[in-house]
Amino acid sequence: MPKLDIYQSLWAMELRRPDGKEHSLEKKFEMISEAGYKGVCIDLGAGDLDFAHKASPLIRKYKLGCLLNAFPRTIDDLLPVIHFAKDHGSQFVNLIDQMMPISVDGMIAVVRERLAMGRREGMPILYETHRNCLTNDLFDTLRLVDAVPDLRLCADLSHFLVDREFRYPVSEDDHKLMYRILDRCDSFQGRVASREQVQVQVTFPQHQKWFDIFAHWWEYGMRGWLKRAKPDDTLIFLCELGPPEYGITGQDGYELSDRWEDALVIRKRVEDIWAKLLGERA
Repeated sequence: MPKLDIYQSLWAMELRRPDGKEHSLEKKFEMISEAGYKGVCIDLGAGDLDFAHKASPLIRKYKLGCLLNAFPRTIDDLLPVIHFAKDHGSQFVNLIDQMMPISVDGMIAVVRERLAMGRREGMPILYETHRNCLTNDLFDTLRLVDAVPDLRLCADLSHFLVDREFRYPVSEDDHKLMYRILDRCDSFQGRVASREQVQVQVTFPQHQKWFDIFAHWWEYGMRGWLKRAKPDDTLIFLCELGPPEYGITGQDGYELSDRWEDALVIRKRVEDIWAKLLGERA
């Protein structure tokens, strides 16, 4: 039976409080492990490979799965990331590509070269839907997936909702655009956006309508993944609620909600969706 593993982002464990308080690296791993997350994601946009190597003993100590978010600026930049991922048994490398040709034809050439490197190295490459990278725009990304049939994605749909400023209620046409993206997704990320904010507090009543939309999209994508999955496949869902300035702060500089608790709320909702989908297969 396919399974779901929910990971927590190490970047999301940063507090960035005005008083300077931060958890030690080991404390972050201890919290992630004790909360029952199955793995940890190291974001190479917030750190570098030296930081990843520093975290490596803790990944093994706490017996956590490992995922890397890579931000390579050249083709060769990706290779050491792949080697680290292989050394840690990563399921794939998640790519937020900093090579950003303006033309779709230029994007296609970069993507094909990245995917070829992944095949040579025996490491699947997923492209994350994200701003300020090759997949910055929803429409260009749709053209890209049509042109490269073997391109698989990781869905952080918060970026596309803000990119296109989807109105509420989301129109059927806009849902269909997202479904086309979700049909190509092999991993999902937990962040909820509104039309104007890339990350909103999922526990606030005024944001529940957006939380419901994202839950609908996750359910659609996870159902499709299950139809494709082999019996021993694992789906990775990453909780990735970013620190300020992703996390919205008040006048005093402190966040308006507890992101750690917000992530647990997202995790619970995703677990409930997964249980529902498995029940449909029974």
